Amino acid sequence: MSGGEQKEMYGYIGSYTNEDNKSGITLFKLDRQSGAVTLLDGYTDLQNASFFALNADRTVLYAVSETNSYLGGFGGSAAAYAIEAGSGKLTKLNQQPTGGSAPCYISLDQTNRAVFVANYSSGSVTSFKIEADGKLSEPTQLVEHEGTLGPRADRQERPHAHSIVPAPDNRYAISADLGLDRLVVSRIDAESGTLQPHGEAAMKPGAGPRHLVYSSDSRHVYAINELDSTVTVLAYDASAGTLTALQSVSTLPEGFSGENTCADIHLSRDGRHVYASNRGHDSVAVYAVDGHSGKLSVVGWQATLGRTPRNFALSPQGDFLLAANQGSNSITVFRVDAETGMLQETGQTAAISKPVCVKFL
Repeated sequence: MSGGEQKEMYGYIGSYTNEDNKSGITLFKLDRQSGAVTLLDGYTDLQNASFFALNADRTVLYAVSETNSYLGGFGGSAAAYAIEAGSGKLTKLNQQPTGGSAPCYISLDQTNRAVFVANYSSGSVTSFKIEADGKLSEPTQLVEHEGTLGPRADRQERPHAHSIVPAPDNRYAISADLGLDRLVVSRIDAESGTLQPHGEAAMKPGAGPRHLVYSSDSRHVYAINELDSTVTVLAYDASAGTLTALQSVSTLPEGFSGENTCADIHLSRDGRHVYASNRGHDSVAVYAVDGHSGKLSVVGWQATLGRTPRNFALSPQGDFLLAANQGSNSITVFRVDAETGMLQETGQTAAISKPVCVKFL
C-alpha cells in the first residue's frame, strides 16, 4: 500500500476516547492527488489508543492503551491487530497489560521479535515477545527508570519514560525520560528481546526530552524536548552506544512569548529535513540537516491550522504530512516540498475527536 505510483493509501488515527467518542482507532484513506482524507472504520475495542507501531511486512498493528488500570490491575495495556491485506481492516489478536501506568509509546525491535512500551506516568519500559501469529506475549520485563529528577517540580516530580526507540542496527535502544532529563541507553538482548542497562546521556536541566529519531546514516540522534521547546542534536556512536550533545536549536520563532510544549519529531525520507511539532505555537518547525555535521538550521514554520498538534506523520513517499490537532479535533493535510522541505496547505482537513497519533500503512 505504499508503492510510489499508488493513487491512494491507508493509515490509522489514534484518539483519546470518552463517552462521546469510543473509537480509539480509526482507519483512514488518503487520496494522493487531492490530499483528501476519508475516515473509514472506527474501532471501539481499545481505550485511549495513543501510539502505534507496525511490523516490517505491515501485517500487524501494535497499539498502546494509555490508561492507569487494565482488567482491575495496575497500569495500562498494549494490543496487537491483524491487518487485512488490501483494505487495512483490523482484527484484534490480543491485549496484554504493560505493568506501568499511562503507556504512551510503542516500538518494535529491528528483528520484529520484540515490542517495547514506554509507560509515562510510572516512568518505566515494558518488553514483550512477538509470538509466531503476531500476538503479544505476556510481559517479559519491566524496567523502572531511576535517577536525579529535573528542576521542574510541576512536570518532573518523578521519572517519565516518554519513548523507546531501537537503533537501526538493533544493538541498542534509547528511551527519552522527561522527568529525569535523560536519554537512557539500553542494550537489546537479541535472543530474549529484553533490555540490559548500558548508559545514558544528560540533557539540559528542565529540557524534558520526549521523542527522538535517528539520522539516515545513524551517526546522529535528534531529540525533541517538550518542556524547553528545543531540539537537541547528538552524535551517536552506534558501536559503543554512546551519545554526545552537539547542538540545541529552538523550535520557536524569535519573539514568540506564549506558552508552548513540544511533542513529535520526524526525519524526511531522504534524510535532508527534520520536522518538529509545537503545541501552543501550534506549528511544525522545519529544519535542514547538514549532511556532514548532522547539525540543523531553521528553514521555517508552518501553522498546523488547528490546536495542539500532539503527533504528525509523513507519508511513506514523503509527499504529504498529516498533523493531528488534538485540541481542535482535526487532521490537517500538507504537501511537502521535496526540495525545500517546507509544507504547503492543501485545504484538506478531517474532523475526528481528540486525534493523538497518525500512522501510515
